[in-house]
Amino acid sequence: MDDIDLNLLVKDLESDSTDLLKSIDKDLEQQTQTIPIEEYENIKKVGQGTFGEVFKVREKRTNKIYAVKRLRTEKEVEGFPLTSLREVIILQQLNHENIVRLHGICHKRNNNPNSSRYDFFLLFEFCDHDLSGLLTQKADISLPVRKSIAKQLLTGIQYLHSNDILHRDLKASNILIDSSGHLKIADFGLARFAAKSMRKDKRPQYTATVVTLWYRPPEVLLSDRSYGKPVDLWGAGCIIAELWTRCPILQGENELAQIKLILALCGSVTPKLWPGVDHLDFYKKTTNVQWECRRTLRERLGPSITTPSALDLVDRLLVCNPTQRLTAEQALAHEFFLEDPPPGDLSYLSHNGASYLEFISRQQQRQQQENRMRHQPRGPGVPPGYRGGARGGLPVTAGAINNQVESSMSFDRVY
Repeated sequence: MDDIDLNLLVKDLESDSTDLLKSIDKDLEQQTQTIPIEEYENIKKVGQGTFGEVFKVREKRTNKIYAVKRLRTEKEVEGFPLTSLREVIILQQLNHENIVRLHGICHKRNNNPNSSRYDFFLLFEFCDHDLSGLLTQKADISLPVRKSIAKQLLTGIQYLHSNDILHRDLKASNILIDSSGHLKIADFGLARFAAKSMRKDKRPQYTATVVTLWYRPPEVLLSDRSYGKPVDLWGAGCIIAELWTRCPILQGENELAQIKLILALCGSVTPKLWPGVDHLDFYKKTTNVQWECRRTLRERLGPSITTPSALDLVDRLLVCNPTQRLTAEQALAHEFFLEDPPPGDLSYLSHNGASYLEFISRQQQRQQQENRMRHQPRGPGVPPGYRGGARGGLPVTAGAINNQVESSMSFDRVY
């Protein structure tokens, strides 16, 4: 779901006045000289997203496996993609087992006179699985495994927030799992440092075009540009619920539809329940929304999330008023993580060389769908790939199938 406005993001990046951002050119000059991309052999493409493609590669000298993210270079600072500057700055400062590790920056001279002098690549540790692929491929997920995924996710978020970093794009496809069973929060393309205002009456302002739509919290949808760390906890609540439902729980077609879905599940958004919400632009200008609704989360998710404490955790994370949402620290202290069974070992997912990656599973699904279409029985005079019926017998081609699948699926998974 490629719904991030790159122009707005670039403006947000250009307005960043941190000393780190200003000094990045010197760091890049030193680092890009150390790792020529030619030292790595491409194995296969494993991801496609808003900010670049991702490939599984092998280092020729050591045979070690890595993930390489090739960056888009539409907007540059001294030749380096502007949309990746902050991502690099943030990743270089992080060191935690639940955060994907950046090993370095690679470059390759570009001989195209109409583009940048260099192509840039980010080199990451490779992870065998992402959560979206795990859920899509119907892997067996027990309660201890669900608990381990939720705990490691919240631990990673707690680490980010303790370092004043907002991820701003938490979703199942950005949650990776390595062969040792460690969960890794990935894709920091929209992450930023939490600004600290020097005045109590003036809150920091961020871009409102963040977070993939289905995981976007109410405050962002309502155009609150002074949001904070609770945006990541809303995403965590959606992801934890998805461990049971196996699909995103709020699948709106646009921002207005997303707001209505949230209201139907999570209940009223009113100044009484959320002081100050009536000052937000979207809330003031939107008249075709019923802002007072009954909260139905427990009754609607209860049949899927059959563990009472897990349902309570999701219920406390998916609260419309961000000030009432659990923090990562509070969520980790929740009863769900204190009661038996304890969190399980995720390394079993990699047994027998298994790999659950969303991009690969989508490719396999498309191929299987195309194969079924080619082998469907058809009457005399009906060309291959042709389907008759009430829709007027439109031809169903491989391209049409690809367009149909890609229009409804997210390929924003990048490391």
